[in-house]
Amino acid sequence: MPRFIKQLNTFMPISQEKWNHLKKQMLQLGVQEEDLVEKFILGSGKGGQKLQKTYSCVYLRHTSTGVEVKCQKERFREDNRFFARRLLCEKIAERLGKENQAKKAAVAKLRKQKKRRSAKAKKKVHEEKMHQSLKKKLRLPPQEE
Repeated sequence: MPRFIKQLNTFMPISQEKWNHLKKQMLQLGVQEEDLVEKFILGSGKGGQKLQKTYSCVYLRHTSTGVEVKCQKERFREDNRFFARRLLCEKIAERLGKENQAKKAAVAKLRKQKKRRSAKAKKKVHEEKMHQSLKKKLRLPPQEE
């Protein structure tokens, strides 16, 4: 690495473009800022004294769905607020996806139940019944004629 290139370890805030994208995603999912309960919790874990003195861990709860998220990915509170909201959106989208998937499965199940059997399926069911009938006849005790 050349001498004139220095690596910067400075605080890089999250861009306004990323925040705008997150806001659009929240609107699509029906998540509004008024529906969020936000708390700041004392940080813990690796990161030294600075992390353990500040309330940088973010707790979010969406009141209408009941989804809860806790985030302490970064050392800075603003970054954690962004990541917590993004994680909340992912969880809500996953929950909505599962609900949609369950609805589709229920509709498909009803459709399959109401569908008429094909001629091949009817024939197969009939053959199976005949086979069972023959097995039962063989179980009967011998009769005298």
